[in-house]
Amino acid sequence: MADKSMKVMQAEVDQYIGQFKEGYFSPLAMLARMTEEVGELSREINHYYGEKPKKTTEAERTVEEEMGDILFVLICFANSLNIDLEEAHNRVMQKFNTRDKDRWTKIDE
Repeated sequence: MADKSMKVMQAEVDQYIGQFKEGYFSPLAMLARMTEEVGELSREINHYYGEKPKKTTEAERTVEEEMGDILFVLICFANSLNIDLEEAHNRVMQKFNTRDKDRWTKIDE
């Protein structure tokens, strides 16, 4: 599979959601859904890296799958609010590269 830009991913999700009458969930429902997905990621991280082993009756999931679910919901959330995630990313990187440029110890120092 070829690399996809965020714009392409947002368009792909929009095309998928656009085929259903219900469309995007409300912002509050979207936030609740994202919280649910983050909880599922937390559970997987705890199974793989924490002290809580998975029960034999629990379905096999992966950290990658749970992160993919979060990304899908985030894209849905952004699309529903007409937010360009590439632009949002560029803004946050500008902030980190200016405000926080000397916050951490650089490897080459």
